[in-house]
Amino acid sequence: MNLLSSFPPPDDGVRRLQPGTEAVVGGRGLGPGTLYIAESRLSWLNGSGLGFSLEYPSISLHAISRDTAAYPEEHLYVMVNSKLADKEDKEAHMADQEEEESEDDDDDEEPITEIRFVPGEKSDLGEMFSAMCDCQALHPDPEDADSDDDYEGDEYDVEAHEGQATLERLENMLSNSIGNQHTMAGVRTEGPALEPEDGMDVENTQTVAGQFEDADVDH
Repeated sequence: MNLLSSFPPPDDGVRRLQPGTEAVVGGRGLGPGTLYIAESRLSWLNGSGLGFSLEYPSISLHAISRDTAAYPEEHLYVMVNSKLADKEDKEAHMADQEEEESEDDDDDEEPITEIRFVPGEKSDLGEMFSAMCDCQALHPDPEDADSDDDYEGDEYDVEAHEGQATLERLENMLSNSIGNQHTMAGVRTEGPALEPEDGMDVENTQTVAGQFEDADVDH
């Protein structure tokens, strides 16, 4: 299939080499091969020297999946924020995309590809996941650069950071309200001054649920 191409396996910065690993791309099994988790790229090659390679910035999520209801074998799950397809699929997808854009320009849904790496030894999944985390950390998302100013190792306080943003939004909303007295989300003001009441507590809680035991999400 044209999804696969010939290229030399990486030899520098290989954190994990996993032979006997089956690759499943978009539900299509490619057979067994060798997975190379290198610092520069994530690559998979079959016994004929054909395979595919992924850049870490294109990987939006990777996780260990042990949910046999979703897939019959435990595996390393990788989500790529682009569409991997062979030549025929690409041409068909481009034609469909042009038609969809002409019909609906407001569709912001990004294409994704789900890839499953199924090792012969399921006990190796933990080390495969750790190697992926280490390599992914070497390629931070440029869009997250603004948040680096607020990050100081383990001292970064998500609740305080998001709480301050919530307070600013509340103040903007209150400043645009009509009347001399406003009450909203525990904030009460008299006149134009915006003074939060004593004991006001703004808290943000996030809950993540899913089928994955371990997951690393890159925004």
